[in-house]
Amino acid sequence: MTLDDLLDYALSKPKVEESLPFGPDVLVLKANGKMFLLIPLDADPLRFNAKCDPERAEQLRAEYTGILPGYHMNKKYWNTVLLDGSVPGALVRELIDHSYELIRAAPKKPKSKK
Repeated sequence: MTLDDLLDYALSKPKVEESLPFGPDVLVLKANGKMFLLIPLDADPLRFNAKCDPERAEQLRAEYTGILPGYHMNKKYWNTVLLDGSVPGALVRELIDHSYELIRAAPKKPKSKK
């Protein structure tokens, strides 16, 4: 999966917003006002962080070498998924869907008053 494939898939979901709140090197995708994917644009191999059910997150890490505890994230709820061929494409899409659904089901985050 390429960066374009990843973005095309994730951005095809309803009400997804993209931004660069951490600087030009990390693309953040949000739904419902909350992050569901973080994509470091300079990573080699390509990777992304996705939210995950804690029990499932541990199972996936045990099963796939390309699924790691979420880099710079709460490792209980986030995984880093390497797009190096070690994680099947169907599972990559499923993990994006899972992260998106977890965020969409959560109460909407209020906009900050500035």
